[in-house]
Amino acid sequence: MNQALLLTALLAAAAGAAQAQSATYAIEPTHTQVYFEAKHFGTSTNRGRWDKKEGTVTLDKAAKTGKVELTLDMASISTGIGPFDGHLKGNDFFAAEQFPTAKFVGDKFTFDGDKVTSVSGMLTLRDRTNPVTLTATSFNCYENPRLKREICGGDFEATLQRSQWGMTYGLPGIPDTVRLLIQVEAVKQ
Repeated sequence: MNQALLLTALLAAAAGAAQAQSATYAIEPTHTQVYFEAKHFGTSTNRGRWDKKEGTVTLDKAAKTGKVELTLDMASISTGIGPFDGHLKGNDFFAAEQFPTAKFVGDKFTFDGDKVTSVSGMLTLRDRTNPVTLTATSFNCYENPRLKREICGGDFEATLQRSQWGMTYGLPGIPDTVRLLIQVEAVKQ
């Protein structure tokens, strides 16, 4: 009987230790950028970004699991060209007034050692939800000397078909393919 109690206590302690590896990180907006690139009639590349974003990351490096939630304010799109921003916010593209946010929720993490190599999840945009995989081109964690806290982050990218979210304006002249580039850093809470 004592062995059974000891085994139960050891299993409970091991489960508690495994759970203790999970940490929550708040996305740091000044070191996080979400950019898009899209060809303009097969010639030059239009680029822009969303200036307002927020989110969290839960990461368990030992268990190789995690969850990320990133929300973009669609009205904060910025290309540096006011009339173009207005067109992108309108019904031909993001319909920002009707659908003010886009949200990515990723819960399928792939690791190479302790480095995240991809995050798969669902992107909701214009009230449509489709799967997206963000591939890491770099990832690292470090102890920030100023904050005295761990920061994890990296560069991620994905290629989307805008028509999956109902953005068919200009097809086929304006290509369907849009490239997302995400630079993210998050501070351990």
